[in-house]
Amino acid sequence: MRSTNYGAHRLVVGAHYGFRDWLAQRVTAVVLAVYTLVLLGYFVWPGPLNYARWQALYAAQWMKLLSFVAVIALTYHVWVGVRDIWMDYIKSVSLRLSLQVLTIVWLVACAGWAVQVLWRA
Repeated sequence: MRSTNYGAHRLVVGAHYGFRDWLAQRVTAVVLAVYTLVLLGYFVWPGPLNYARWQALYAAQWMKLLSFVAVIALTYHVWVGVRDIWMDYIKSVSLRLSLQVLTIVWLVACAGWAVQVLWRA
C-alpha cells in the first residue's frame, strides 16, 4: 500500500460534510434569492405600499408557503455556516459542542417564532 498523503490517493477521514453542505448552501441561497426577487417584484409593482396591501400579500397561502420555505432554507443555511465556524475555530470539544447546541436551540426557536408569525390567525 502506498503511503501517499496527497492527490487522488489521499485518505479522507472525518465527518464528510464537504460536498453535501457546499451544495446545501448553494440550494438554500437560490431559495433565498427567489424569495428576495419575489419581494422586490412586489415592491416595484404599481400601487401603494400600505398595511392593507402588505397584509393581503401575506394572507395568500402561496406567500405563506414561500415564506415558510425561505425560513427553513435560511435556518439550514445559517446552521451550515455557523457550524463550520465552530468546527474551524473552536478547538475545545466541550465548548464547540455547547456552542453548537446553543446554535441549534436558537435557530429552532427563531424558526418556530417565524412559523407562528406566518400562521397566526
